[in-house]
Amino acid sequence: MVIFSAPSGSGKTTIVQRLLEAGLPLEFSVSATSRKPRGKEVHGKDYYFLSVADFKKSIDENAFVEWEEVYHQQYYGTLTSEVHRIWEKGKHIVFDVDVLGGLNIKKQFGEKALAVFIQPPSLEELEKRLRKRGTDDEESLQKRIRKAEYELSFAPQFDLQVINDDLEKALQETMIRITEFLNR
Repeated sequence: MVIFSAPSGSGKTTIVQRLLEAGLPLEFSVSATSRKPRGKEVHGKDYYFLSVADFKKSIDENAFVEWEEVYHQQYYGTLTSEVHRIWEKGKHIVFDVDVLGGLNIKKQFGEKALAVFIQPPSLEELEKRLRKRGTDDEESLQKRIRKAEYELSFAPQFDLQVINDDLEKALQETMIRITEFLNR
C-alpha cells in the first residue's frame, strides 16, 4: 500500500495520477465521500458519492478501513471492499486520502504501507493554488487554509515527506522511493 496525504492544493492528486500513468503495478483506491461531485467528477471513478445517511449507515456496518468527518457533515473514507477489490487483482493500492485517514491506514497496516506526505512550499503558495482552482467560495477557501495549517503539523509522522515546489522534482523523488518500497 502506498498512502498519499496532504493539505488540499499541495499537488497530491497530480502526483498520484502521474505515478499511476508510469506503469508501476499500482491501482488507485477510490474513496467514498458524502460531499457533492465537483465539476466533471464521476461516481465510481473519482469517488463513491454517498448521501450522509448512506455514509453513516456504512460506518455502522463497519464497511470502512478508515473514515473521517473532514468538514461538518462531509465524510470521506476508504471502503474495505475497495481494498479487497484491488488486492484480488494482484496490485498494490494507492490511496489519496486526508492526513488523519492516511495515518489511520498506516497504523492498521504498518510495514505493508508507505505513508507519503506531500507538502506545499508555503501556505501562501497553497492559497494561490487553491484560488487558481476556482472550485471553492471564499468561506470554503479559508476553511481549507486553516485546515492545511493543522494538517502540516502531522507531516513528521509520515514515512516520507516531499515538498512540492517543483512538480517534476517531487515526482521523481516520490517515484524512486515508491519503487524502492515495492521492490523490498
